[in-house]
Amino acid sequence: MRKSRFTEAQIIGMINEQEAGLPTAELCRKHGLSPATFYKLKAKYGGMDLSDAKRLKQL
Repeated sequence: MRKSRFTEAQIIGMINEQEAGLPTAELCRKHGLSPATFYKLKAKYGGMDLSDAKRLKQL
């Protein structure tokens, strides 16, 4: 499986930026990823805290 360019902390930070009101297109341009990738990551990590993501990785 290919390693992600972004850590769990970075992904959760991006999701929090988008939830704070930053438009998705601008967020994707800023971080260099496609909107489809962002929504895929949001489906996986949405609603998680950093501690939840670390626990998920341990499982």
